Amino acid sequence: MCGIVGILSNNEVTPTILKVLKKLEYRGYDSAGIATIFNNKIKRQRAKGKIENLIKQIHRNDLPGNIGIGHTRWATHGVPSKDNAHPHQKGSVVGVHNGIIENFRELKEELLIKGYQFSSETDTEVIVQLCSYYIDQGISNKDAFLKTIDRLEGAFALCFMFDDDDKNLFISKRGAPLVIGFGKNEVYIGSDAVSLTSLIESVIFLDENDWAIVSKNEILIFDQKGNKVQRQKKIVELNNDIISKGNYHHFMLKEIHEQPEVFGYATSGFIDYKLQKINMLNEVKELHGINKIILVGCGTAYYACAVAKYWLEKFVKISVEIDVASEFRYRETYFTKKEYAIFVSQSGETADTLAALRKAKGKVKKIISIVNVTESSIARESDFVLPIKAGPEIGVASTKAFTNQLAVLACLTIKFANIKGLLSDKKNSELIDSLISIPGVISDILSNSKKFQDFAKKLVLSSNVLFLGRGILYPLALEAALKLKEISYIHAEGYPSGELKHGPIALIDSNMPVICFAPYNELFEKTISNVEEVLARNGNILLITDEEGFDLLPTNQFPVIKLPKISNFIQPIIYAIPSQLIAYYTGLYKGTDIDQPRNLAKSVTVE
Repeated sequence: MCGIVGILSNNEVTPTILKVLKKLEYRGYDSAGIATIFNNKIKRQRAKGKIENLIKQIHRNDLPGNIGIGHTRWATHGVPSKDNAHPHQKGSVVGVHNGIIENFRELKEELLIKGYQFSSETDTEVIVQLCSYYIDQGISNKDAFLKTIDRLEGAFALCFMFDDDDKNLFISKRGAPLVIGFGKNEVYIGSDAVSLTSLIESVIFLDENDWAIVSKNEILIFDQKGNKVQRQKKIVELNNDIISKGNYHHFMLKEIHEQPEVFGYATSGFIDYKLQKINMLNEVKELHGINKIILVGCGTAYYACAVAKYWLEKFVKISVEIDVASEFRYRETYFTKKEYAIFVSQSGETADTLAALRKAKGKVKKIISIVNVTESSIARESDFVLPIKAGPEIGVASTKAFTNQLAVLACLTIKFANIKGLLSDKKNSELIDSLISIPGVISDILSNSKKFQDFAKKLVLSSNVLFLGRGILYPLALEAALKLKEISYIHAEGYPSGELKHGPIALIDSNMPVICFAPYNELFEKTISNVEEVLARNGNILLITDEEGFDLLPTNQFPVIKLPKISNFIQPIIYAIPSQLIAYYTGLYKGTDIDQPRNLAKSVTVE
């Protein structure tokens, strides 16, 4: 998703803006640009493609100045191009924008009638031109900015400068994240604290509909009604070196290998090892009167919700509804105040998930968020926040965030089951012990990557792949297909194994790889019968099973990855690792842009 940076300094800001833009690459982008003010003139450079293209332009045309803004763009309105790249300028106004302005067409038509001409297809230029129109009416910079944001409908984070004012940045946010960071002698504006972490010592997270005038000496923050407000300044505790690949070729591979460590972070905050109990949501003493749990997420987070549905219905004996956030927010939904609604999002800023939360707020008993960023919008608007503690995830395709989401959802399942008195002491200990064992199991799997590389080599020339899973492994088939699509650009679909004969079997031939999750459990025999159906049609089976399942296979006619024998409870978490590795190595052998797949963004903060 688009990234914003703004800097006020005593020194030249362009080199630092470029460094921050490089750190914002993880959000996904297709163009970039910088603007500064020097001697009451706006200096601006923009480039399509990688930030290196922008750097080359700046080497040819310097951008001096102690105040500046920068942007990485992910196309929403208009194709990737230099003209559509930010910052946009009109007269004395220059600005950058994240989000989508829903009424930009009406505003553009209004400005066209007034004689204003446009050089881009973006909604952002409309904002800048509107602000310039108010300046042309003789209105002050501050009032022009305010009149502009009052006219906007939709989601936005804005950072504007005016050529006659090299002391202030004008910012505002609605439905998109924006922070103010404080260094030793500089003030920063950013899309997130992560990109600024090596530069700042403290940060202010703006509230919804806040706007501010930011200078080196004073921060003036106002709410939507224009009242001056104070927002809490928080100390930044992130490791300055955390956004680094280390010895790995890609962030995705690094983050896959971080899972044994970060999974422990997720569970250790909730597991009392001495008492063998889960400590979370201690304010919730009972679940009497709650007859449904609603789980909402997007993409990988939605598949984490799908896994949790199996857990909660099995152990908590409660009805569970899962929904894709973009559907939930618009679907006619009947609430009874007898539901808990749980919203899952890595960034905590996912636009559809945030909108879904706001739809449910006040209509359900309690709202719980499961997020990686505890100061995010979703977290701040929830009754309870359960952090996944995965650390910054830079690779666009989610890996460690997914398994940590599952870690928290698994702990939540045990907690709720105990509140309802549905777990014996023995079963409670077994479930907790299985969670504690996961880092070691993942480490063992990661120590032998060759078998996953061999699997991946079989997929490189494929155009389509099917993933099959039964029961709680069905959501993993969906997640594995998503990973392969994201990283390798191979079309992949996930199906419940039992659905094979209801349509997908028509696709089976020797050119169609079928990857089947088949751990030994109560559904093992049924899954193997589906494998036999594929083999009978000359299908190309790749099987992932465990030691016990491997010993019971009726044939050795196909490649098999053998995983350790584990508790059925944690199978979805463990089987996520092969999915990630197969996707990674397939993308690697195909030569795709693994950390920044085409057309994708890390944090989807627009609808």
